Amino acid sequence: MTTRGNLELEHVWKRYDGDTVAVRDFHQRFEAGSYVCLLGPSGCGKTSTLRMIAGHERISDGQVRLDGTALGSLPPARRGTAMMFQNYALFPHLSVVDNVAFSQRMRGVNAELRTRKAMELLELVGMGELAARRPQQLSGGQQQRVALARALITEPCALLLDEPLSALDPFLRVRMRAELARLQRELQITFVHVTHSQEEALALADRVVLMNEAVIEQSGTPFQLFNEPATEFVARFMGGHNVFDAPHGRMVVRTDRTRLAADDGHVTQRAVVDSVEYLGRHVDVSLTRTSDGAAFVASLTDRCYGDHPWKPGEHARLDWSEHDVRPVAA
Repeated sequence: MTTRGNLELEHVWKRYDGDTVAVRDFHQRFEAGSYVCLLGPSGCGKTSTLRMIAGHERISDGQVRLDGTALGSLPPARRGTAMMFQNYALFPHLSVVDNVAFSQRMRGVNAELRTRKAMELLELVGMGELAARRPQQLSGGQQQRVALARALITEPCALLLDEPLSALDPFLRVRMRAELARLQRELQITFVHVTHSQEEALALADRVVLMNEAVIEQSGTPFQLFNEPATEFVARFMGGHNVFDAPHGRMVVRTDRTRLAADDGHVTQRAVVDSVEYLGRHVDVSLTRTSDGAAFVASLTDRCYGDHPWKPGEHARLDWSEHDVRPVAA
């Protein structure tokens, strides 16, 4: 199977009402067949970026190219992209198979061919046995699979997913995350997935683009964003980091590389335990550094916590290895 979907966004801007900037100078190139996650808080510009790729929003400046073709002036149906919407937008009066085949019907494909193609895609997403049902007879996860099949029937070079897992319960979200990863590997097309979930982006993406207030804060592999945050915002948004001031600047250290020891009364990194959260595979101990009131979290293994079950109000010594600390921009 040929890998498709080289996607380029060249200095793309989106402005509303003249002065309001939703996306500012988005400039990225995504390799064909990659899984891209646009990550960030609400209102950061990630969905506007996705909608400009799809053709549902006009590009104010810049250009989007897919496999070398400029998409700016093309309608959504001619772009080589397909979009899976957050609410799935299935037709309640149509069966599952007819929902999937709908776009082919509108293009004049004969009933036998479009039904056969729809059934092939329903089998791919594990929904072949429920082809005769209506959307209201399906669970949220099943509706999502139907929406995926409907998007894929157009054989897009890039599949665009707008918060596809947000409506699912946590257990089903993890299962469907694995299904998305499997489908992307099998189809070898580019997936661009909008999410506000750090865990989702880390689990799925080859490339994460973290946005904040219309601009890209950092772009890279999940490993790079988590282990090498470029800014204070990245470190705080990705989670799992302590951000603090040091004599030589703003620094971060991972919470699972932050160590605790008993306070012997002769250390500078003294802290007081504020709270303890048992989270199964690890225990988060929240502390306040007494010298400056800075907040820290130490993520301890359950074995480490078992050796010293910290309690609120206890005094502790904060510690870490020098090579685990890195500077970040404010």
